[in-house]
Amino acid sequence: MFQLIEQRNDAAQHGEALGWAEFLPAFLASTFDNWQSEFLQLVWQAAGLALFCFWGSSQSREGDARLEAKVDRLLRNQGVDPAQFEYQEQRQAEHQEHQA
Repeated sequence: MFQLIEQRNDAAQHGEALGWAEFLPAFLASTFDNWQSEFLQLVWQAAGLALFCFWGSSQSREGDARLEAKVDRLLRNQGVDPAQFEYQEQRQAEHQEHQA
């Protein structure tokens, strides 16, 4: 809409009528240029977000450890040993460390 108004005003300043043959290619070019820019920005943001989710951040790892400590404390308050919920691989690794 604004590009049409601008094109019409430019034509009027030069004493010409709005030429659709000149307007449509310029309109399509600027529209696709804008879409390309937005698409590339969206792809970049999505790829960056995927990398950050994959790598994680120190705050998210810190948060997970803090959450796990809270859950462990709640389990202990209920008389449940949190160690019974650990993964078997972790238990085997700890058992091997104690034997070494």
